[in-house]
Amino acid sequence: MYVLVGVLILLVLYLVYEYRLRRPDQIALYESDGKIALRKGRFYPRHFSLELPRTVHSSQISIDASAKGNLDVKVRVAMSVALSLNNLETLIKVGGWNKSAVEKAANELETVVHSFVREFTEKFEIEELSSEKIYDYLNDKIRVSRDKFGLEMISIAVQSLEILDARIADAIRQQESARILEQTEALNQKGRIAAAKSRFQADEQIALLENQLELKKYDLKRAEVEKEADISKKRVEEELKRKNMQLEYERQELELLKNNPELLILTPQAARLAEASQALRNAKTVVSLSSKDMSPGSELINTLQTLLQNSLATGTRKSKEK
Repeated sequence: MYVLVGVLILLVLYLVYEYRLRRPDQIALYESDGKIALRKGRFYPRHFSLELPRTVHSSQISIDASAKGNLDVKVRVAMSVALSLNNLETLIKVGGWNKSAVEKAANELETVVHSFVREFTEKFEIEELSSEKIYDYLNDKIRVSRDKFGLEMISIAVQSLEILDARIADAIRQQESARILEQTEALNQKGRIAAAKSRFQADEQIALLENQLELKKYDLKRAEVEKEADISKKRVEEELKRKNMQLEYERQELELLKNNPELLILTPQAARLAEASQALRNAKTVVSLSSKDMSPGSELINTLQTLLQNSLATGTRKSKEK
C-alpha cells in the first residue's frame, strides 16, 4: 500500500517537473521519425520538446559596400523577421535544435543581405545609387528567406545611404541641388505657361459668351421687331377692312338712291334744303352743291341734280298752266 502511494507521488512529481504549460507566444516542437512536428496541446514535456518564441525578431544592419571605382558607401538596413510555421525543418537545419534558432537563422539572413547589398552597389556609379533602388533589389531577392532559412520576412527597409568620401558627397549634393533648382525653374516656367494658357482660354471663353449674348440680344430684338411688324400689318389690314366696309356701305347706299330717287329727300342735303325753305317761305333757297361739298362727277350729285331739275321743271310747268 505504501509502495503504491509512493509511486503515485513520484509520478505526480515527475509530471509536475517534466510538463510545462505552453504560452500563447510560444510553439513546442518535437522530433518523430526524423521529421520535425508541432505539438498542438497546451501541455508539453520540456525534455522532449523545443520551445521557440513566435515573437518578431528585429535588427539593424550597417553594411560597408563599394560603388564602381571603389568608392566606399555605407548602407543601413532595418529588418524584422519571424519563424515560418510552414518551414520548421528548414529553420532547425539553419538555427539548430535550441531556443535561439530564430536568432541564428536571422543572423544567417543578415549575412545574405550583406552580400546582396554589396553585389548591387558594385554594379552602379555612386551618383546612380539610391535607397529606393537598393530597397527594390532587396525586396526581390529576400523572398528566398522563407524557403532557405525558415523565416518569414515581416518588413525590410533601407534607412540611409551614406557616401564616406566627404568631397564626393559634397559634389553629389551640389549636383542634386542644381538638379532640384533646374527642376524648380522648369516647374515655374511650366506654371507661367499654364497660367498664360488659362488666361487665354478664359478670355476666349468670355469672348465666346459675349458673342453668344450679343447674338441672343439680336435674336430677341429681331423677334420683337417682327412682332411689331406683324401688329402693324394687322392694324393696317383691320383699317383696310374697315374702309372697305365703309366703301361697300356707301356703294350700296348710292345704288339704293340711284334705284329709288325719291329717297334723296331723306339725305342730309335734302334735310338742309327743307329747313331753309321753312325758315324763309318767300325766299329762294340756294343749295350749293359745289366741289367743296361733294366731288364732281359722283353718282350722288348727278342724281340729285337730275331730281332738282325735274322738280323745277314740274313747278314751272304748273305755274304756266295756272
